[in-house]
Amino acid sequence: MSALESATSQPASEQDAVVLPYRDASLPLETRVDDLVGRMTVAEKAGMLFQTMIAPGPIDEANPHMGIASGDHMIGEQHMSHFNVLGTAPDTRSLAEWTNALQERAAATRLGIPVTLSTDPRNHFTDNLGTAARAGAFSQWPETLGLAAIGSVELVEAFADTARQEYLAVGIRLALHPQVDLATEPRWSRIGATFGEDAELSGELVAGYIRGFQGAELGPRSVSTMTKHFPGGGPQLDGEDPHFTYGREQVYPGDNFDYHLIPFRAAIAAGAAQMMPYYGMPVGTSYEAVGFAFNREIITGLLREELGFDGIVCTDWGLITDTSIMGQDMPGRAWGLEHLDELSRAERILEAGCDQFGGEARPELVIELVEQGRIAEDRLDVSVRRLLREKFQLGLFEQPFVDVDAASAIVGNPAFIAAGEAAQRQAFTVLTNVEQTLPVRSPRPRLYLEGVDPVVAAAYGEVVADPAQADLALLRLETPYEPRPGGFEAMFHAGSLDIPAEQLAHLRGIAAAVPTVLDMHLDRPAILTGIVDQVAALVASFGGSDAAFLDVVFGKAEPLGKLPFDLPRSMAAVEASRSDVPFDTEDPLFRFGHGLRYS
Repeated sequence: MSALESATSQPASEQDAVVLPYRDASLPLETRVDDLVGRMTVAEKAGMLFQTMIAPGPIDEANPHMGIASGDHMIGEQHMSHFNVLGTAPDTRSLAEWTNALQERAAATRLGIPVTLSTDPRNHFTDNLGTAARAGAFSQWPETLGLAAIGSVELVEAFADTARQEYLAVGIRLALHPQVDLATEPRWSRIGATFGEDAELSGELVAGYIRGFQGAELGPRSVSTMTKHFPGGGPQLDGEDPHFTYGREQVYPGDNFDYHLIPFRAAIAAGAAQMMPYYGMPVGTSYEAVGFAFNREIITGLLREELGFDGIVCTDWGLITDTSIMGQDMPGRAWGLEHLDELSRAERILEAGCDQFGGEARPELVIELVEQGRIAEDRLDVSVRRLLREKFQLGLFEQPFVDVDAASAIVGNPAFIAAGEAAQRQAFTVLTNVEQTLPVRSPRPRLYLEGVDPVVAAAYGEVVADPAQADLALLRLETPYEPRPGGFEAMFHAGSLDIPAEQLAHLRGIAAAVPTVLDMHLDRPAILTGIVDQVAALVASFGGSDAAFLDVVFGKAEPLGKLPFDLPRSMAAVEASRSDVPFDTEDPLFRFGHGLRYS
């Protein structure tokens, strides 16, 4: 019998002939939880409270990225069993084999507690690898903003069900998403992963999202979801993100705090298993001005007692320990409590009511808190029970391993790929269409391209190098932003939404020379006032391949998108708007819900 087969079929204890109560699937869930908690040491409980990053590779080797220890060390020495998978393996089979190697190592520990693997979104298009993963072999869909542009709860649920199957195939059992923050501050860098500006639409879509991943209730075929970022991470001061010191303040000039809770209420009603509070500290509210994960009024008072959430609360990544991310020094994000030492930061998080420390691997801090009498062991038990309960519900104790051959067949199979590509096309949103420029009916026109792969475009027309020689110009651009320094910080698109003057002059010159179709990828609400009247057609996209774009342009696919937020008319209007209030920029260029059809 192989080690893997032995680990699957035998209890981890030395009593091979005895099925311990926590290993007995016929017993009630709470009986199993009680039995296992009663067998755990303080060190084993402390390890359970941490979830940090891990990357595919030899499990006995440390990963230099962000100073991550080896999987062998974190599982065997630190008693950790929750890990956020970074990047991907060279191929699906390798990823599945790596998952099994981790689970085999976990099965060999004293209690044999299986690993829960989590991931940031990995079925979309992303420019920020600090908050999402590249799709790789997984099916590729528009961003959640694109799903919101389509506006179909059924499609969102189908997407989530597809991603669930792909995650399950490689052993990922926790989605560090959905993100239901509201896009009420147009400058914020993380709008691209939201469902947009409208709270009611976001609430409807997140319910379908959770159903698709989790099912009617958590079970062996579920992927748990971690809804974020409670109580809504959208209203950032000047749109700056609280990953960084200058973005730590979350503001409510419109006294509109409760509006941002609407999607979270919907998520809880849909059975959300986990929640993640954001980094920010509320300013100008009745709540203490400290980061949400340190804030007992927010976590225990609002989330648990008022909203009735009794699932797992995991902090956002890196609240305690100063570190380096992608070569950039990053302080622990203890906003409002920067003066506290690491031990006191951990204490405040537990006292607030959080169950798990995200992006940290510091069990020794919790052990010291117990040894000093600052945190009771019974307090650890409350969170350990929640975390173990989910592992049991997911069936990880019965089947922690994945079928390597099946993984290769499931991830990115043709049906999943086709569904994602169809959604990409549907999400395109036509904003203007002068004299029905779209769809293009001319057979093989001469095409001038910017931001479009000429190899792909050659199937639709003759590619030329000069706009003056073209029948049509096809331009694909990113929403403007102000570049930031540093390896990590540079990934966050923030600042002005205006097209820079030099680029705007260039675009207007092309549009004057040849009928032009401009597609703007909206990861934030770009200001298009200076170009909207110059182009023959203006299109918005939210994650779509060049082939998808060209199919829409040439009428091989029907664009069905509608704007999931207002598009402001000017930066002055953005700066004058209230960060917590939706649809608050004066006289927007295009309204939420705008989108033209071909017929």
